[in-house]
Amino acid sequence: MKSYRFLLVTVLNFSVIGLLGCIEDQAIPPISSSSVSTSSIVTPVANSPSSVLSSGTFVDGEHPTKGNVQIVMQNNDRYLELDQAFATSTAGPDLVVILHRSADVIGSTTPPAFPIQEGDYVFLAELTSYSGAQRYAIPDSVNLDDFQSVAIWCRRFNATFGAATLKT
Repeated sequence: MKSYRFLLVTVLNFSVIGLLGCIEDQAIPPISSSSVSTSSIVTPVANSPSSVLSSGTFVDGEHPTKGNVQIVMQNNDRYLELDQAFATSTAGPDLVVILHRSADVIGSTTPPAFPIQEGDYVFLAELTSYSGAQRYAIPDSVNLDDFQSVAIWCRRFNATFGAATLKT
């Protein structure tokens, strides 16, 4: 009877651990006064038709970052998509995806961290993965004409890992 009870408790403990592992972390509130609501939920890459509004290729900043990005319109919603070739360093503790006002974030900032200034960007979401295809919703309140690039940015240390100039 004791071994049955032990087995039952063990199974229940693993079940609870498994369920807790499925709960998503809450987004860290953005630190920029120009940031938007953290309700910009990351959504899976979809296969339905979309039109490309702009695109770019990442260049290295503080850390190697590669791949392509595009902003697409799909069903009257806008998304920022990182392609399958996207990859950045795992060294960042607080990596986020931002839109930046400058067309050349890396060239207009100072190495080695390539820090950015408050008010020069809008926060979209926390980076969900260091590599691979990803998709982030762009809120309707964001005027894309005000932003010329995308950056992967470490909020905690104000370090730009990489950036891509957007071209139409």
